[in-house]
Formats: sequence, C-alpha cells, structure tokens
Amino acid sequence: MEQYLNLISVPAIAAIVYWVINIIKYAVGDNEKFKKFIPLIAAGLGVVCGIICYYAVPSIIPAPNIVVAILIGGASGLTATGTNQIIKQLGKKDDDNEKSNN
Repeated sequence: MEQYLNLISVPAIAAIVYWVINIIKYAVGDNEKFKKFIPLIAAGLGVVCGIICYYAVPSIIPAPNIVVAILIGGASGLTATGTNQIIKQLGKKDDDNEKSNN
C-alpha cells in the first residue's frame, strides 16, 4: 500500500499548487507583473508542499531526505504551471475553431 502512496505525491502537490495559483490569479486580476512570477511562485509553493509532506506524512513522498523532498516539491509545482498552459492552449484552440466556423 505504501508504494501506491508514493505514486500520488507528485500529482497531489501539482493539483494543490494548480488550484492555489488559480485562486491567487483570480484575486490579483489581470496583472502583467504577477504573470511573470507565476512559475517562480508555483515552484515555491511546491517546495513548501514537499517540505510539509516530508515532515507531516513521510510515507506519502518518496524522499530519503529533505533535499530530495524539496526537489520533488519544486518539480511538482512547476508541473502545475505546465498543466495550466496545456489546458489554456487546448481551450484556446477550441475557441479559434468556433470563431472560424461562425
């Protein structure tokens, strides 16, 4: 069972960071300066989540030490940024097709 818990740590951190970033974007609005720092903020949030997972629930993150937990968390946070861009680009393509069909 423990090996399955190790598999969910990266997607769980990415999902948490994804939604926190979306909430922050909604609160901040359309601020160009903020948009430049989204990947950095996502990586930072991922690092924080990795550290929390390492100390609070060590069986959920496959890290033998805190440095690996920080790296896993940071990479998971950056994964959330990539996921956001995939969703954004797929939605953008659908909107362009609808406009050309009308």
